[in-house]
Amino acid sequence: MEYVYAALLLDAAGKEINEKDIENVVKAAGITPDAAQAKAIVASLKGVNIKDVIKNAHVAAPAAAPAAAPAAAGAQGKKKEEPKEDSAHKEEEAAGGLAGLFG
Repeated sequence: MEYVYAALLLDAAGKEINEKDIENVVKAAGITPDAAQAKAIVASLKGVNIKDVIKNAHVAAPAAAPAAAPAAAGAQGKKKEEPKEDSAHKEEEAAGGLAGLFG
């Protein structure tokens, strides 16, 4: 994950994302850099515009949250609509069910 953070930091600073710079950022954070991981992150980000990816992620994420709110509100509304049964009525139903078992 450190290598992704390093790439994001380099991008935010307007620097080129390359193996050497990623290793330098990771090293500056106090972590021993791994050349293979630096190489892998550079290869995976080749041709990717990080700013566009982040912009699209911010646009998609807020749209998902409000969709869940109406469903939750509807579920709360249903709970309020259910009539409460009085305990005597419940006991009668339970007794009736037991009577059916024993004839």
